[in-house]
Amino acid sequence: MDPSGTNHDHEEDDSGEVFLNEEDILHEMNVDDEELPEADEDDLGSDRAGADFEYNDEDDSMHTFTGHTGELYAVVCSPTDPSLVATGGGDDKGFLWRIGQGDWAFELQGHNDSLSTLVFSNDGLLLASGSLDGVIKVWDMPSGNLRCTLDGPAGGIEWLRWHPRGHLLLAGSEDSTLWMWNADKGAYLNMFTGHASSVTCGDFTPDGKTICSGSDDATLRVWNPQTGDTLHVVRGHPYHTEGLTCMAMKTGSAGSTLAITGSKDGSVHIVNINTGKVVTSLIAHLDPAHPETAHSDSVECVGFAPSSLWAATGGLDQKLIIWDLDHSVPRSVCDHPDGVTCLTWIGSSRYVATGCLDGKVRVWDSLSGQCARTFSGHLDAIQALAASANLDFIVSSSLDGTARVFEIHELK
Repeated sequence: MDPSGTNHDHEEDDSGEVFLNEEDILHEMNVDDEELPEADEDDLGSDRAGADFEYNDEDDSMHTFTGHTGELYAVVCSPTDPSLVATGGGDDKGFLWRIGQGDWAFELQGHNDSLSTLVFSNDGLLLASGSLDGVIKVWDMPSGNLRCTLDGPAGGIEWLRWHPRGHLLLAGSEDSTLWMWNADKGAYLNMFTGHASSVTCGDFTPDGKTICSGSDDATLRVWNPQTGDTLHVVRGHPYHTEGLTCMAMKTGSAGSTLAITGSKDGSVHIVNINTGKVVTSLIAHLDPAHPETAHSDSVECVGFAPSSLWAATGGLDQKLIIWDLDHSVPRSVCDHPDGVTCLTWIGSSRYVATGCLDGKVRVWDSLSGQCARTFSGHLDAIQALAASANLDFIVSSSLDGTARVFEIHELK
């Protein structure tokens, strides 16, 4: 349009439609009908996962696994085979596949509900897959065969963990119980009861002698794995006021008695497992001059740094916070454009990776608090992250139905 009202010599037919004169044509291009691409439904817009995201053809991944037909919830990398990855999701399927081999996949068949969690044993010989129907399957990695099927919980499996030095498998369930089996024999060992709501997180201690579990009932429980007895119950002030969402154990002999937990209430606490006492509370009142450095929404992921007394926490308040646990203060606050759903420290390096609701994977330098890399490619929220055994790759699973592999070897 020309707001100046200048008269342009355009022809106009009786219906009022305007046509260009020949002198207005800059360039003619012959287009063969056969060269025109067919319209794709996804390009035209659909109700698939990720349709609310702005279209962006930027993809930093070096490999994309597309074997699933639904949302992905879990991804794990083998601790011994740098190329081996397992994924599970809402299509009731799990797959084993290899980085760089897009056509290689072994389906973990037999589940009748969404695969919510996957975990390799520490020696890499077994893989356990847990489903929302309460069933767990254990797979033999050398052969790919099903080793055993474990059941018992009346609710969905929230998480699975292997004993640090054996094939004992621990599971937390939506029915408020924990279960433990000997996977080599396919034998039930113990059930742990006491929580009043879904058991949302848990693990063995690094020495394998104790079990910790967190629940939506806002408590942390410490258990004797042999007897099933409760050793400690952590609850009430100064602990969480709402349900626990995540937990991590400090590895290494110096800090093997510490657990860090995050909650829907936005608080983070460090507990001494031996005594059952809260030793540090990483919340706003510790730094009243800078309350913005504490989480203001649900904490979704926590993790101790492998080589220092630091910790990382991520929340729906769009923050990753690196904490100096010696002084119980934030070392740096790493802002995201959307909520942080998962994190993983990259080996013993200073880098920590985050997955975000905006579909991006970011790698942060914990020393400077600066973002070292941002990886694009996903079209919906990231649900889980895992680093390959050789730390050359980070693998992400997303609600967009894909798992993507990003190169990080330069950050080791």
